[in-house]
Amino acid sequence: MTAITPLDEIDRRIVLATQSGLPLDPQPYHAVALQAGVSPEEVMLRMRQMLETGVIRRIGAVPNHYALGYRANGMTVWDVPDERVDELGEEVGALEFVSHCYQRPRHLPDWPYNFFAMVHGHDRGEVERQVSCIAALIGDADRGHEILYSTRILKKTGLRIVG
Repeated sequence: MTAITPLDEIDRRIVLATQSGLPLDPQPYHAVALQAGVSPEEVMLRMRQMLETGVIRRIGAVPNHYALGYRANGMTVWDVPDERVDELGEEVGALEFVSHCYQRPRHLPDWPYNFFAMVHGHDRGEVERQVSCIAALIGDADRGHEILYSTRILKKTGLRIVG
């Protein structure tokens, strides 16, 4: 069972100020600090602590790939030996064209895939070339794979708390 870390009032104000993303500002932590009523150093310290305790999972950019010219977005799904997922995840996740990868459970007999890697390309040909690179890297651990192309953009948001 995971320990629950309660938010104090300052943490709560910081989460509320950042849950829709960091401000597009040259000094985003300063902007959050103004909104939360604390110093920028306090914001950075508390966000680091919230990351370490698992209250927040990550701080990162979420680009709009379509706006950047990447029209082909393919979630690649792979059937690889379970005992190799961590090793392969490190290698595949380090490729510059893979935005994220992770393990998911199989749902046999219909869904044999346990390893997922998202790739983005200007067109499907580029995505297919990238997938060929992943397949070469995975080698004989690749027991089958598919490319699932995006057909529309969904707004990605996480859990929200209300003021």
